[in-house]
Amino acid sequence: MGKRLAKKVLLIGWDAADWKVITPLMDAGHMPTLEKLINGGVMGNFATLDPPLSPMLWTSISTGKRPYKHGIHGFTEPDASGKGVRPCYITSRKVKALWSILNQHGMKSHVIGWWPSHPAEPINGTMISNLYQRATKPINEPWPMATGTVHPAEKQDFYAKLRIHPAELTAAHILPFVPDAGKVDQEKDKRLNALAKILADCSSIHAAATYILENEEWDFVGVYFDAIDHFCHGFMKFHPPQLPPVPDDLYNLYKDVVISGYRFHDMMLDRLIELAGPDVTVMLISDHGFHPDHLRPLKLPKEPAAPALEHSPYGIVVINGPNIKKDERIYGASILDVTPTILTMYGLPVGADMDGNVMINAFEGEVKPEKIASWEDIPGDSGQHPPDKMEDPYAAHEALEQLIELGYVERPDENAEKAMQKTIAENNYYLARSYMNGRKYDEAVEILVKLVDENADATRYAMRLAHCYQTQNKVAECREVLNKIKQANEGKDMTNIKVMEGTLLLIENKPEDAMKLFEDIEKNTAGSARLNMQLGKAYLQMKRWNKAVKSFTKELEYDPGSAQAYHGLAVAQLRLGKFEAAIDNLLNAVGLTYFFPFAHYHLGEALYKIGEYAKAAEAFEVCLKMSPGINKARVWLNKIYTEHLKNPEAAQEVKQSMKDHLKGSIVVVSGLPRSGTSMMMQMLDTAGLDIFSDGVRKSDDNNPKGYYEHELVKAITKNKSWLDDAVGKTVKVISHLLFELPAKYQYKIIFMERNIDEVLMSQHKMLVRDGKAKEGAINLKLVNNYMQNIERVKKWAPQQEHVKIHFVSHANMINNPLEELQKVNDFLGGGLDIKAMAAVIDKSLHREKINK
Repeated sequence: MGKRLAKKVLLIGWDAADWKVITPLMDAGHMPTLEKLINGGVMGNFATLDPPLSPMLWTSISTGKRPYKHGIHGFTEPDASGKGVRPCYITSRKVKALWSILNQHGMKSHVIGWWPSHPAEPINGTMISNLYQRATKPINEPWPMATGTVHPAEKQDFYAKLRIHPAELTAAHILPFVPDAGKVDQEKDKRLNALAKILADCSSIHAAATYILENEEWDFVGVYFDAIDHFCHGFMKFHPPQLPPVPDDLYNLYKDVVISGYRFHDMMLDRLIELAGPDVTVMLISDHGFHPDHLRPLKLPKEPAAPALEHSPYGIVVINGPNIKKDERIYGASILDVTPTILTMYGLPVGADMDGNVMINAFEGEVKPEKIASWEDIPGDSGQHPPDKMEDPYAAHEALEQLIELGYVERPDENAEKAMQKTIAENNYYLARSYMNGRKYDEAVEILVKLVDENADATRYAMRLAHCYQTQNKVAECREVLNKIKQANEGKDMTNIKVMEGTLLLIENKPEDAMKLFEDIEKNTAGSARLNMQLGKAYLQMKRWNKAVKSFTKELEYDPGSAQAYHGLAVAQLRLGKFEAAIDNLLNAVGLTYFFPFAHYHLGEALYKIGEYAKAAEAFEVCLKMSPGINKARVWLNKIYTEHLKNPEAAQEVKQSMKDHLKGSIVVVSGLPRSGTSMMMQMLDTAGLDIFSDGVRKSDDNNPKGYYEHELVKAITKNKSWLDDAVGKTVKVISHLLFELPAKYQYKIIFMERNIDEVLMSQHKMLVRDGKAKEGAINLKLVNNYMQNIERVKKWAPQQEHVKIHFVSHANMINNPLEELQKVNDFLGGGLDIKAMAAVIDKSLHREKINK
């Protein structure tokens, strides 16, 4: 074990808490406890995951792992019998939670209300499941708790008595939330009843938590409150400022509910901190935010989990305690970071298989977290359920009814089998989104393709599939999916499809066409399509920096929480030489979304421009840690360490790293035979690139300056092992053999395009010179074959994730070599002597020409 930085940790979860609501309340003095906690500690935004569904998120919080690792994939799941559905159970979690690891080290943990936590795990301490607080019967009837709600089981009756029933609440409890509650016609308007349920549930959790803090020994306490999320889903539509569809009477009745809900939580927070005692580390978090402003959706689609569309991508994090900085803001934190950070507080190593990081910038002094391969392999009593744990269908049914009332799930069909299949499909959809969020697009595509094929109403699934293909730059597949969506939704609003089609044009490097499409959409939708991001990206590609600045600025006026918009704005400012402004906006981008490699890359570039070489190096190092394949960052680092920081050891490490990460990269020169490939090889040889050639085929009258070929290439269909020797080199491969290149390498292909008639004439002359053909007998049957081959290459290359391709016009290379070679230089990453390359061209060898 490492150095212990916390004696005890109190982890408090406020589902859906959002700084946009909290900050003005603190400024007005309405949340003094939270303000004091912040002033004595650190605070920041907390990036959520997609999909932003609470059971998935709170399990990621407690494990440090994404949903595709931890196994909770939605609100419901097939029950133990396989014949119906139930709310998600903790027994579906496939990995150890934070308290499981603490259990293995003899620590006492108490976990209250975590979602999901039913049936309660047999940990060293108390666990009260998420079914504990729900009132399932009228107050005049017995209100039993489901088996497994409390561990230890012998304390179940005791904790049952601490629960509060909604019917126990009086006007004194309701009026602080709805001062004019007496005006509500409760026969028609059931909102006061909903409010009472939220308050009672919340108070029941608080009662159990306060009892434990006051009466039990503990090392860790985790308590989860879902009330803010429920206040917001029920009443955020009435929150100031008044939305246009909301009538005045309802607005005036319910406008204070959300504000009062936050103030109530501040009061509960005060009591929890008081009972926790001194020298306790308190971490207050939310799993996501909740839009309180113009970003609130005016209506929700009729689909499962639609209320999650009201969630915002950033929650809150506050940490206060020994060894924690005071009155500072931290940046780049994610909900995945909770478990790694708390393990570090206890001096325990972080699992390398965890997806989160330690929030190092929250600690005073230097903190070096220890690592372990995985906690899953460590034996010992983790307090988890045994594999054969019995299930409780009755408890599952009661909890399912609660989720239906909250609007998170649809009521199951009478046909239980159909209901189960719908649940499986929906959870697979959430799993695919989780893979997408983790940048595992191949896994997501596999799931989504199946969902689209097996479901008649598959538009939601198809849109996500199209997004996957778009992200992978698989333009043809994306267009195919979009066309199917348009056919299935004929007559409906296709704005989103058109926006994606415009994005595909950007991928194809057609920014002018994309911009025209975006402008047409904006014009036809009266400005409601929110196309500033897409326009900004188009302007960046076109190097219209000032217009890009305007577009990204407009996007940020609408959504100040867009990390992508801050990044786009910064790139434009960087190219305009406005380095200080670019740095500010890049810091905003990584502050919102820390895992943003190219934002760190451009931050390094901007810092370099103002002479902040050490900080620039740090930014480039962070970029490479996140995405080791961005070799441009290593070029900058080598320059910084060599020329500015005078650190030859670091420079040598960077050079070695560059070499390591170039392994598997091959430059390929391709095209039809006699399209200029030998000329390109000679130019790249002159530029200093390492050529993969065996010299077997000697220069002759057809190619006086050499062929630059290797005999092994011809046999690629039978033998591919030689490609190991071509790594880091440049090799000539005719266009017909490109499709044989194995996917285990990265390829940059320079493809020569020459007038097809010139190609045929040149090939014919070569055969005549070699005595293999008669003068004038050109085989015109080859035209279609060659054209089809070129079209196949153009379709194939963008579909291959491991291939980048650049097309070179042979005619332009002959007539405007510097212009064409600059493009080649850019494609290969720069640093080539294009004037020396251009000197290679011998126009006298351009013997077969059209329109001399």
